[in-house]
Amino acid sequence: MSPSKPRGQYAKGAERREQIIQTATDVFATEGFEGTALKRVAELVGVKEATLFHYFSGKQELLTAVLAERDRRSRDVGGLAEFGLPNLASVAERNEKEPGLTTLYAVASATANDPGHASHGYFQDRYSQLVEELALDIGRRQDAGEVRSDVAAESLARLVIAAFDGLQLQWLYDKRVDMAAGLTELVDVLLVPAKS
Repeated sequence: MSPSKPRGQYAKGAERREQIIQTATDVFATEGFEGTALKRVAELVGVKEATLFHYFSGKQELLTAVLAERDRRSRDVGGLAEFGLPNLASVAERNEKEPGLTTLYAVASATANDPGHASHGYFQDRYSQLVEELALDIGRRQDAGEVRSDVAAESLARLVIAAFDGLQLQWLYDKRVDMAAGLTELVDVLLVPAKS
């Protein structure tokens, strides 16, 4: 057996795994992730549903890969080098356009708190990174006198993320909730009032 053959098989497997993630992300974004979604993903990829799990250890690993792809796309489309106060409303607007992925995120984040859960590490790392990036942005704005400085930047970052997740959860129950407007109002509360 030549050394190039396993490399080729590995590359083909990696390409198929990526194809499954991309397809699942698109399907879940519009159709949700319950019911026949996995059958639809398999059909679009051109494999049997059981074949999906040759590339993933189970449904939860696939769902976690889809959530990571959602994050990657969000950064690419939004041109986000890092998460900050100016990005909040646009991220919320994008989430409203992908109700299936937004629901997936809410369900997965609520069930992944057990350290043994397949998505636990993903959410732990994600929240840590978001808090760090947002705290850096808030800290810079505090130093520039743009954001109130009577509360530590990290504390404000955690509160903003909590408000974002809370508004998103409310929106899942009532589509009249305007996440982007709510987050814009929150940022206005954080900004230092103009001196008269």
